[in-house]
Amino acid sequence: MSSDAAATPRSEFTIRGVLLGILITLVFTAAQVYLGLKVGLTFATSIPAAVISMALLRAFKTATIQENNIVQTIASAAGTLSSVIFVLPGLLMIGWWSHVPFLTTFGACLVGGILGVMYTIPLRRALVTNSDLPYPEGVAAAEVLKVGTGSRAGAAEGQAGLIAVVLGTLASALFAALAAAKIFAAEVAGYFKAGAGATGLGASSSLALMGAGHLMGITVGVAMFAGLAIAWGVLVPVMTSLHPMPGATVAEHALTIWRTEVRFMGAGVIGAAAIWTLGKLALPIWSGLMSAFEASKARKVGGAVIARTEQDIPIGIVGLVSLLLLAPAGWFLAHFLTGGPITSLAAPLVAIGVGYVLIAGLLAAAVCGYMAGLIGSSNSPVSGIAILTVLGASLMVGVVGRGVIGPDIAKALVAYALYVTTMVLAVAVVANDNLQDLKTGQLVDATPWKQQVALIIGVVAGAIVIPFVLEVMNGSYGFAGAPNLHAVAGTEPLNAPQATLISTLAKGVIGGDLNWTLLGYGALLGLGLVLVDIILRKSSNGRLSLPPLGVGLAIYLPSSVTAPVVVGAVIGWLYDRMVDKDRMGEAAKRLGVLIASGFIVGESLFNVALAAIIYFSKNPEPLAVPFAPSEHVGMIFALIAAAVVVAVLYGWARRSANRIQA
Repeated sequence: MSSDAAATPRSEFTIRGVLLGILITLVFTAAQVYLGLKVGLTFATSIPAAVISMALLRAFKTATIQENNIVQTIASAAGTLSSVIFVLPGLLMIGWWSHVPFLTTFGACLVGGILGVMYTIPLRRALVTNSDLPYPEGVAAAEVLKVGTGSRAGAAEGQAGLIAVVLGTLASALFAALAAAKIFAAEVAGYFKAGAGATGLGASSSLALMGAGHLMGITVGVAMFAGLAIAWGVLVPVMTSLHPMPGATVAEHALTIWRTEVRFMGAGVIGAAAIWTLGKLALPIWSGLMSAFEASKARKVGGAVIARTEQDIPIGIVGLVSLLLLAPAGWFLAHFLTGGPITSLAAPLVAIGVGYVLIAGLLAAAVCGYMAGLIGSSNSPVSGIAILTVLGASLMVGVVGRGVIGPDIAKALVAYALYVTTMVLAVAVVANDNLQDLKTGQLVDATPWKQQVALIIGVVAGAIVIPFVLEVMNGSYGFAGAPNLHAVAGTEPLNAPQATLISTLAKGVIGGDLNWTLLGYGALLGLGLVLVDIILRKSSNGRLSLPPLGVGLAIYLPSSVTAPVVVGAVIGWLYDRMVDKDRMGEAAKRLGVLIASGFIVGESLFNVALAAIIYFSKNPEPLAVPFAPSEHVGMIFALIAAAVVVAVLYGWARRSANRIQA
């Protein structure tokens, strides 16, 4: 990082780059919202955004690696801020909202997102520049940018990468369209008796979920497989035998017990694993914070010129913006309470809410920033942060409202706790991504303050589009359990699994009827899984692990979601092993990642468009054809088509990589 860089004119923060970044953000945010509502998972958008940027900006002779980096920095907000949908649908599920209000939703996303950027700026030097944290996704994005802009082979790979994203997108969208037409079955499932109980397994016929599995990797895939085995191989058979349901079908029996009992144990596993993870990171986080403050002091000593590659947004501006944001935070919190049954408690509740966003947000930013560097932003246990955040918010809000408790009061307190949690989660997820992006920038000689401004732009763009997509989903499908359902008749409500858990915890804490027993059993299971993970890591010198959060997530999520993720992780692993010895094996792996990203984008965007068609046509199955086959035949069609698509596209990726000149 030379002095040099400052003297060389370069395109970095340009109008065309900002506009392209915003456009990609809008598209990917819509896709992320749909995927998160359906399966409780989101995907990292930095790499596909970088590939798209390089392909489109290649037409400009002045385009640089730093400009492409700004585009992916803006677009990465799509993979982060979208995670607020892990909480917001809970406000519809409890009946507080019947529609998604734009201003209230936009405000929580905007304030929390910008605070997430501000809170991580003081951590950059300690956790990025002067740290040996691996930042897996940040390093991968930097490698893609270097390869795509550094040579003729890189230019060829950049072109192949764009084709890979397009092919994956088209294949996935067509697959989803055939499922919407009822030619493919939406789910492949089978349930059966298991002694006195019942069990089974379902798997969505979804290329998007398989793509998500590839991106998550084999370690998370194995953990999710373990969770499936525990949930459907042990817990569901045992608990269905203990709680018979006369008159219910085998499938109804198994699914009801999973939904009402086993799922809560999965939540306990997630909670215990999250607490363990946070506890384990307490000392490194504290050291990182202290180093950040020391670095901030050192900048002011001696009046030395700071190299361009070390220039953050000045710490004085960071502090001022953070304090100024507390005013709109308080206004949005007060606005949320206006006209409701707890308006009289607005003053103490707003004070508590602002203080909680300030302090819990700062802690969440530090924790998520460190964890993103350690294990990657996609694998960072944001679910655990959300669980701990809503428990803390619910306990504090419950204390304020204890003296005036009643059915309407309780619902209002739960709603307020969820809204405060949304703001804190926005802080956490943007911080989760910010340091990853800054690591990419460090590796490609970027200017930190320009990246930080770019991420703020991405936050604003994402905050604008999220309320609209949420409302389209609400008006088309609705959310499971919502009393004020405005969905089109005949559609299947979205499960929004994370929001279901978060709202259930808030209701349980404030209402005093949370099923602590099942959560406790799950927590004990989580501690056992932590021990297994520790033993595996030590006995294999860190080569093997079984992330407890991944196991807990698979117990908590429907098997229809987790099974295809496991399949995708295994396919991705097999593909990577297959191309390992190829001359252009690394390029083949990158193209495989881009095909998997295309799978996610295509299906997600198609289903957002389908939701809009349903919303305006009021037809729950607008694409269904009269000659659709039986469900059994549809299952066979879906399985064959998925196998063919995966084989053909991954084969194309390998051949394309081998054609690139080294």
